[in-house]
Amino acid sequence: MKPAHTGIKRLFHSTRYSWKGLTAAWHNEAAFRQELMLSILLLPATFWLGRSLIEWLLLIGSAVLVMAVELLNSAVETVVDRIGVEHHELSGRAKDLGSAAVFLCVLFAFLVWGSLLIMRLA
Repeated sequence: MKPAHTGIKRLFHSTRYSWKGLTAAWHNEAAFRQELMLSILLLPATFWLGRSLIEWLLLIGSAVLVMAVELLNSAVETVVDRIGVEHHELSGRAKDLGSAAVFLCVLFAFLVWGSLLIMRLA
């Protein structure tokens, strides 16, 4: 199947669809709003905690990773809910796996932020 748009038009439409996804997440996903607001609040701390570009990128990257995986988790949950609201073992497993992925990213973010904080205070 050939894409409807190519080149710069495709980029424009892709960007528009991505923006729609971000606004949908903001309006419908409390966890995404909380993670985004926490990231914005902690952004100034990245300039103090990160002593090098790599450290700064790890701080920012770990926060972005949490939000990206949260978006994927929300997509899985939305598709599962679209299929049916009745309880099914596989639907529950899919949602639990998405939640576990977010949890692992949050643990990684805590590890990065905590390690750099300890190094900065030591």
